[in-house]
Amino acid sequence: MGLPERALGTPAVLSGAPLLSLWRLALLFFSIWELNAQTAVENKPLYIWQTGPWGRCMGSECGPGGSQSRAVWCAHSEGWTTLHTNCDQTERPENQQSCFRVCDWHKDLYDWQLGAWNQCVPVSMRSAGVQRPAGCTRGEEGIQTREVGCVQKVNAEPAEDAICEYFEPKPRLEQACLIPCPRDCVVSEFSPWTLCSKTCGMGLQNRIRCILAPPLFGGAACPNLTEFQTCQPGVCEGEESLYSLRVGAWGLCSVPLPRQARQAPGLPRDDKPSRETDKLSKDGDKQSRGSEKTSRRGDKQSREGVLQSGDDEKQSKGGEKQSKEGDKQHKEGDKWAKEGDKVPRDGDKPSRPNRKLSRANRKPDRPSRQADRPKRQKKAKNKEKREKMREKVRERLRERGKSKDPETRELIKKKRNKNRQNRQGAKFWDLQVGYQTREVSCVHKSGDVEALSLCSQETLPVNFQACVITKDCDVTEWSEWSACSKECHDPNGPKGERTRTRKVSQFPIGGGGDCPELEEKEPCSPQGDGVPPCIVYSWKTTEWTECRVDVLLSQQDRRRVNLTGLCGGGIQTREVYCVQTSTDAVPNLSSLRSKEALRPVDRNLCLGISPNTTQLCHISCPVECEVSSWSAWGPCTYENCQDQAAKKGFKLRKRKIVNELMVGMGNCPHLVEAIPCEDPSCYDWLVIQLEECIPDNEKECGPGTQIPQVQCINSDGKYVERQLCRDAILPMPVVCEVPCPKDCVLSPWTLWSLCSHTCSGKNTEGKQTRARSILAYNAGEATAKVVAWVTVMQGGILCPNNSALQEVRNCNDHPCTVYHWQTYPWGQCIEDSSIPVTNTSVSRTQGDDASCSVGMQTRKIICIRVNVGQVPPKKCPESLRPDTVRPCLLPCKRDCVVSPYSEWSPCPSTCRAGGNNKKKQLRKRIIIQLPANGGQDCPEVLSQERECEAQSVCHGYRWKTHKWRRCQLVPWSVRQDSPGAQETCGPGLQIRAVSCRKQDGGQADVETCLKLASSMPPLIQHCQLPCQENCQLSSWSKFSSCTADCVGVRARKRMLVGKSKKRDQCKNHQMYPLSETQYCPCNKYNAQPVGNWSDCVLPENGRMEGQLGMKVQGDIKECGQGYRYQAMVCYDQDNRIVETSRCNSHGYIEEACIIPCPSDCKLSEWSNWSRCSKSCGSGVKVRSKWLREKPYNGGRPCPKLDHVSQAQVYEVVPCLSDCGQYVWVAEPWSVWKVSNVDVKDNCGEGVQTRKVRCMLNTIDGPSEQVEDYLCDPEEMPLGARNSQLPCPEDCVLSDWGTWSSCELPCSGNSTRERSAYPLRQPGEEKECPPTTETEPCKLNSNCFHYSYNITDWSTCQLSNSAVCGNGIKTRMLDCVRSDSKSVDLKFCKELGLERKWQMNASCVVECPVNCQLSDWSPWSDCTHTCGLSGKLRRRRTVVQAPQGDGRQCPSQMAQWKPCLVKPCYSWRYSTWSECKSEGARCGEGLRFRNVSCFVSESSGEQDISLVDDELCGDLEPSVDGDTHIVLQEPCTVPCPGECYLKDWTVWSPCQLSCVSGDDLGFGSVQVRSRAVVAQDPENLLQCPEQEMEARPCTDGQCFEYKWVTAPWRGASRQVWCQRSDGLNVTGGCPATSMPIADRSCDPPCTKPRSLCTEVGVCGCIEGYTEVMSSDGQLDQCTLIPVLEIPTAGDNRADVKTIRALNPTQPVASTPSRVGRTWFLQPFGPDGKLKTWVYGVAAGAFVLLVFIISMTYLACKKPKKPQRRQMNNRLKPLTLAYDGDADM
Repeated sequence: MGLPERALGTPAVLSGAPLLSLWRLALLFFSIWELNAQTAVENKPLYIWQTGPWGRCMGSECGPGGSQSRAVWCAHSEGWTTLHTNCDQTERPENQQSCFRVCDWHKDLYDWQLGAWNQCVPVSMRSAGVQRPAGCTRGEEGIQTREVGCVQKVNAEPAEDAICEYFEPKPRLEQACLIPCPRDCVVSEFSPWTLCSKTCGMGLQNRIRCILAPPLFGGAACPNLTEFQTCQPGVCEGEESLYSLRVGAWGLCSVPLPRQARQAPGLPRDDKPSRETDKLSKDGDKQSRGSEKTSRRGDKQSREGVLQSGDDEKQSKGGEKQSKEGDKQHKEGDKWAKEGDKVPRDGDKPSRPNRKLSRANRKPDRPSRQADRPKRQKKAKNKEKREKMREKVRERLRERGKSKDPETRELIKKKRNKNRQNRQGAKFWDLQVGYQTREVSCVHKSGDVEALSLCSQETLPVNFQACVITKDCDVTEWSEWSACSKECHDPNGPKGERTRTRKVSQFPIGGGGDCPELEEKEPCSPQGDGVPPCIVYSWKTTEWTECRVDVLLSQQDRRRVNLTGLCGGGIQTREVYCVQTSTDAVPNLSSLRSKEALRPVDRNLCLGISPNTTQLCHISCPVECEVSSWSAWGPCTYENCQDQAAKKGFKLRKRKIVNELMVGMGNCPHLVEAIPCEDPSCYDWLVIQLEECIPDNEKECGPGTQIPQVQCINSDGKYVERQLCRDAILPMPVVCEVPCPKDCVLSPWTLWSLCSHTCSGKNTEGKQTRARSILAYNAGEATAKVVAWVTVMQGGILCPNNSALQEVRNCNDHPCTVYHWQTYPWGQCIEDSSIPVTNTSVSRTQGDDASCSVGMQTRKIICIRVNVGQVPPKKCPESLRPDTVRPCLLPCKRDCVVSPYSEWSPCPSTCRAGGNNKKKQLRKRIIIQLPANGGQDCPEVLSQERECEAQSVCHGYRWKTHKWRRCQLVPWSVRQDSPGAQETCGPGLQIRAVSCRKQDGGQADVETCLKLASSMPPLIQHCQLPCQENCQLSSWSKFSSCTADCVGVRARKRMLVGKSKKRDQCKNHQMYPLSETQYCPCNKYNAQPVGNWSDCVLPENGRMEGQLGMKVQGDIKECGQGYRYQAMVCYDQDNRIVETSRCNSHGYIEEACIIPCPSDCKLSEWSNWSRCSKSCGSGVKVRSKWLREKPYNGGRPCPKLDHVSQAQVYEVVPCLSDCGQYVWVAEPWSVWKVSNVDVKDNCGEGVQTRKVRCMLNTIDGPSEQVEDYLCDPEEMPLGARNSQLPCPEDCVLSDWGTWSSCELPCSGNSTRERSAYPLRQPGEEKECPPTTETEPCKLNSNCFHYSYNITDWSTCQLSNSAVCGNGIKTRMLDCVRSDSKSVDLKFCKELGLERKWQMNASCVVECPVNCQLSDWSPWSDCTHTCGLSGKLRRRRTVVQAPQGDGRQCPSQMAQWKPCLVKPCYSWRYSTWSECKSEGARCGEGLRFRNVSCFVSESSGEQDISLVDDELCGDLEPSVDGDTHIVLQEPCTVPCPGECYLKDWTVWSPCQLSCVSGDDLGFGSVQVRSRAVVAQDPENLLQCPEQEMEARPCTDGQCFEYKWVTAPWRGASRQVWCQRSDGLNVTGGCPATSMPIADRSCDPPCTKPRSLCTEVGVCGCIEGYTEVMSSDGQLDQCTLIPVLEIPTAGDNRADVKTIRALNPTQPVASTPSRVGRTWFLQPFGPDGKLKTWVYGVAAGAFVLLVFIISMTYLACKKPKKPQRRQMNNRLKPLTLAYDGDADM
């Protein structure tokens, strides 16, 4: 309320301030608006109902009876839930509704129905915020939608979507699409201007262009294709011709009306048909095709073979306007057709003979009765008809007063020819000759039709001509289906075929509709219970051949021919053939043992993949027998201890087989050798050890004895019971000595050494040695006098001399006469009737061959004395004699099994050229099983041949043409008003019939010729009946033959025919010559080679077949001398290709060639294995081969060579060295050498030495010394020792024993010890040192852990005779100490460590399989039927791919050689003649062309030459594959002044819719167009519209369009669009990117010698520089001074020009300076200094500073050198190198 009070209190303000009132109004308005907004907010409800989604449809039954519920709650407008009472209860939504409960079986009742996609709509149109792109490159993105709904499958009734969604998600309703960019129309460049349309007066010139690409996707329409310009060659002298005579198009072909119809009251006699047809011709082109079709009744007549000349449904309009008698005429049409043009005497009734003929002709399925009658009856009937016809003619002549009208004469002629029309074959053609007319009019140049009188012409053109009534093809109904071609039941095999046919009842005549298909096929299967099962063909295989191993690479030397020892992996082959099998027995391809001898059939009958013809195999390699070393010679024993009567004995030594695989194989060396000896015994005592020395008389020291511990052994060294040695001498106790404290102490004896010889002879004797050493000397040895060494003196027993420290004894004292049994290999297994067959003790030999009986094997055995030879058997122990006979199993005999002969091959067809030669047919049989084990051999003859019987006749078909009928003219009733109509002459048509014949002349159905013969000959031809004044001549004969080339002349003749012979004007031989002569042609031919040389082809008979026809590359002659071929071509004197026989050439040049033979890689033999790389544990050993010859020409490749030398092949295998193989052997210690000599006691510190050698350890002990590095250096014994030599009465201990083993695992708490025992007790008051010694066990010092270590697998090891196949791979087991040293396996064995590894495994080495090829296929047909480039090809395939080191396949898998060159003859059209309208100046006319025979060197268009048509006589008449020859066609001659359309252009190239070479997927299109041509400027408005046709096409090209610019010419340049193939076009290039064609400057460049530059700034022409004003504008152009720079090769300086303007712009300058002047312009076009000016200034400044500096340095006064005193000795130091390069 404050506002009104304030207003009342301040009236002056209100009255004086109008702005305040405006302010108050605005404030009032805003207050009202705020109030309304507040009211709206207050009206919005605070609480609203909200609902959840509908739940699942529930119910007890399926269908619409279900129900579903949802949650409903009340919520505040801010989102939180509240009580239901807060919301309006009247607006509460429903929480339950009825629904359709879907069950699984509804899936069969409902489905989604998908609508068609709608038109693609741009995204910019659907979305308001999306802006449409300004430019278009690939297209615009769009969206297209469709309708999708759930429907019932039965009636497509809509249903709820939820039903279908239960089973399948709803298909998408939208999808992205691409709207292509608009494509403008593209047209070509204009053609040159045509000549002026008039020779005088005002005319027009035209130039036209064609459409190259139509507008697509809303692109710009095509521009005008024609441009006009006026022309005026000169002024016309006389009046211009304004009128032209024009002829129209020929009307429809009509049948003339019968005479009575023409004479009817409704049609006055004087009406001229020509006038009636004139009316018809005006709109004749607009008549429908339906007016041409005859009635069904007329068609039936047409099948009866009568040339009908009347049909009321094919008349002209004049005939249709007749009176009611037309119905009568329609009824009598059949009679009229049968009667021809003859009018019967009694009006409508036809003559009786014709009535009979019509009845006969009503039977189209039977031939004419006259054709089946004898000739005599036929002639009689024809004679009777002719007499009747003559009688009728005579009567008619008498009635008319002996006057014939032309129509009557025509009817008489037709009646005479009636029998000719009824010949066989006419029933199919129904050729009706009618007439057609055309309109003749006079046309003004403006196009208006005027009176004919205005066109001044003596004679009007003929407006009628004969024609043939058009008839469509008509066929009969389909025949019944034929029987199925398959007569057996095979559900899995291919189906048969059945056919049905229909026949032609009416052939198409006069361009009528073509015939439909006359044969229909469909697949079928025979039905019924009695259908037999089909014959099934399956693959069958022969047995595998024997395994064949390819030779080793090193065995390919020609000097090595013995390949019998080959083994390992190889290859074996078999033959595969096709046989007939029954359906009830499933064929088993691998069951060869059934020996089913089935007849081979054609391989093509077997379906599926044929079995393999090769497979890998393996020949077991003989393992070399490995034996151990000889044992020591045993004792002399009886040969048989059970029989000891003989006093002769033998000493034996034995060895055993190491590899147990060879047990029983019989090719091992002997294992036992024997030496005869005396005093044999079977048992003897063996001293095991001697007990401790016990002094005699129970003393503590002195002499004593040692009791031996013995055991009874047999001759094999095995312990036996002691009682068996009761006869043997028991060993006696051994005398020994226990040293007293003052005695000499000796060490124990060493073991006896090995015997030096294995036997004793005259010069050799076996010896063994042993030794001992002095450990301590006796007391008082220096002063004592030796009486005897056993004498006990005061000083004790003396030490013996050196000789007593060694002992020698004889050994192997038996003589060197060693004997052994030698066995030879077992012989063949032969029959032995003494051994029963049922003997089951005979073990079967390995293998799959069945054994049929028990046989016997024998071998030879002899006794051999070593180094002597064979001796009598009694020298060898009889008990050791090997067996000489053993039983064996005889393998079964296998006879050769061959298949039956196959069927005879079919006789070749004699249709081919040269079929007169006698053909042969072959049959063969296949070896299924080869003979073995003495079975019956295979027959030598495996194939047979015989000559074919009667040669088969080729079923060929041809068309036979019958005689042409009489030439038929236009009926006289039509031409009666034309000049000369009274004479029956002029142009017409004649027809003929054709029939189908076999090649032998027999009749055949015409449908057969339609299917198998060439195109049908023409049935109609134009003819000319000569008029009285015309001269009629026969056709020219052929030219006579020439006796020789280039000699004489040849002639051809013709003659006058008919009445022309009597006319004088026809005897004018200058106008009508009757003969022509020409010189005989000079046929000169020359031959020359053409094309490349062919591949080198080996002779066909140069092959060698392997077994069973399998071709292996090594067995086929793949190399050597062959032949290559080059084709010859023959040309005549006009350089036209002719047959090669004209040049007396057989068509080829043949030249010998060489195919180099492949040479395989050749390697040397393997070297010996190297020694194992480790002397203990696992190592490697190596052997190698050296490359002797590299492979070439596709030979077998070398294995992997050494990558360093490329000349060696290494093989490295693991090896295991026995750690005890090499041992250290130490000799006895030498005598002590005392350091401090004490002569009295001979004791104290001393040194002992001994020799230590590394020896090879054998089973008998160390045998020979080897290099020390082979023994373990850590285990080498000491060679010298320092020790204390015991003094007398000192305790003497033996050498220390070995250390005890540490307890495992090693730990610092355990110890080990060693001990010694006293050899001499100490004296009084002396003690022995400790006899035991201990030390702690330390890991890897004296205590070790042991573990097994397994190596990797070796490579696959084969036998030395094998090159591949099965082998063994090994790995080694090491015992490794914890310090990583390999030790003997016994350390691990003693610990009982687990050995869970397999040390050997079988393996396979890939066999070097050579490439195996198939036979060469037969030579193919020539790739071209004629020409120079034809080739014959043949191929071969890889049967077996190479493997491993096998020979690779040759690269040449196909070969070619040239075909015989043949000329390419073809029919070709000439160019169309000019269009001519006969008898008129313009209008509808004809143009013609010829078809001629051409020859070329290829089937293309290039280099063709015209030849005689006779050379194309064997060719079917066709041009470019089209058998429909068209030699004339209608055309239009434009009238003067007429505006008309040109002919269609050829179809443009097929063009894709693409961008940057990528196809957009919218297909391809091509276009053609018709342009408008105008002749008179006054008629331009009457011109028709230009026309365009487009059609889709395939294999389109992708064209790109771009703008192309020419150089600037002043201120303008040319800009045009160019296609990617270089064609200049209009359209296609985007208008937005078009470069500018004109440039202009503002203000314009008016200064002298100025021009406008590309950037729109005024500049100067070349040779002038710009001088700019202060405002940046061009002020003037000044001449630039010239800087001449001389160049090499020119006396005066070349002058080059640097121009600121366009350097490519040509300018006019003086000739002497063009391109030779260099103008320096410091200012740019904008008037500023150029950058190079600043650079030159900076360079000049630097140069100036440099000059000043150098001047200063040169003028500066130098300082005096400072002298320094230097020491002369230091001078040389100053010459040291200081970095100067000159030093």
